Amino acid sequence: MAKVKPPVTKNETVELEFVDLTHEGSGVGKINGYPLFVPYGLPGEKAKVKVVKVKKNFGFGKLLKVLEQSPERIEPPCDVFYQCGGCQIQHMSYKMQLDVKQKQVQDAMRKIGHLEDVPVHSTIGMEDPWRYRNKVQIPVKGVEGRLETGFYKKRSHDIINMDTCPITDEQNDRMVEAVRRIAEDAGITPYDENNHRGILRHIMVRNGKETNEIMVVLVTRTDKLPYEEKIVEEILKAYPNVKSIMQNVNPERTNVILGKKTKLLWGEEYIHDAIGDIQFAISAKSFYQVNPVQTKNLYDIALEYANLSGNETVVDAYCGIGTISLFLAQKAKKVYGVEIVPEAVDDAKKNAKLNRIHNAEFYVGAAEKVMDWWKAQGLRPDVIVVDPPRKGCDETLLKAMLDMQPKRIIYVSCNPSTLARDLNILAEGGYETKKVQPVDMFPQTSHIESVALIEKDLSN
Repeated sequence: MAKVKPPVTKNETVELEFVDLTHEGSGVGKINGYPLFVPYGLPGEKAKVKVVKVKKNFGFGKLLKVLEQSPERIEPPCDVFYQCGGCQIQHMSYKMQLDVKQKQVQDAMRKIGHLEDVPVHSTIGMEDPWRYRNKVQIPVKGVEGRLETGFYKKRSHDIINMDTCPITDEQNDRMVEAVRRIAEDAGITPYDENNHRGILRHIMVRNGKETNEIMVVLVTRTDKLPYEEKIVEEILKAYPNVKSIMQNVNPERTNVILGKKTKLLWGEEYIHDAIGDIQFAISAKSFYQVNPVQTKNLYDIALEYANLSGNETVVDAYCGIGTISLFLAQKAKKVYGVEIVPEAVDDAKKNAKLNRIHNAEFYVGAAEKVMDWWKAQGLRPDVIVVDPPRKGCDETLLKAMLDMQPKRIIYVSCNPSTLARDLNILAEGGYETKKVQPVDMFPQTSHIESVALIEKDLSN
């Protein structure tokens, strides 16, 4: 059978009409049925496109000129949006962003989960979808004897020198700038990943939205930080409300930002924040959602879907530092949290104590193994909550959940594809997905968080 050649060639310029978007927010246009994926193209637009890569079944293009513009296209407020790899969809109106994210979840339910009839509600957005990030971690690079900070360019480790990021809390922006200047004045050398030399790798800043407490973390290759006292003194002089100055040591050749060892340079090891009525102590390495406003919305939905009357036993798999567990403990009889990271479980226990919550217990271990053990001890939860990483739940965990036969499962997901896949497995195990609520946790990016309500299918 003759090979069918793609209808375009590399470096060819074509006119294209965009008919759809990829889940990453690129425009999709077709030439004789052959799809071309083009960043920054919007459905309904016609554009001049340069073909940059040709594969057997699809290709990639570069947007040269928009010939007919969508009314949803806006001018991105960020000067480096088209170079930076942090945001993908600043060129869309916010209404369009919310619609696109709802459709992304709907498509995953239908195409991956084969769940045609599951209602996917409109995405819950933000009143102000800017300056929402409470944490920033910025790489440091040396350029002509100076320290520069900024995000990486798309698909590279080249830093775009920048002073401000419109999705990051402005105070954090200014802190990074101040710490970079202080480190430069002290003669601290930047890390060079090519020859694995130099000292300062990243500057990380976290803040508590409700408390205004600030933590600064200097991520270094070396255990010793030269002029440590002088640097601490200068940071406190510039920003007296800093509560914690930490050093994280990462001596490895790696893209992972934080190393295993963290040292207190000044102040306390934790800052605090509150979501609703629950307070949290947050360490340098704690996983804590970066958008506190939307986190409250997300957890309120999880609590609503759990439908607790005060008599239920709840299991929280992937409990982290206890954020969802403690929310649920306000309305449940008992909550059992499990997490594989020991430091996170220590933090969860501290957070329970901080909030005087006595009906939540936390355990270290792989969720599926601990849940098997709990089942053997006779634990029968009414509700199971899962909030897994992007890869979704392991099959063994899904099996452990099915074995426990809860009345309801609340699935919090940061990846619609793995959510849909896992909901399909739960459907085969006798559970029905009642509804899915997307929440825009990361405005201006293509990422979307969702909460799914799953109940035992009583019709079988």
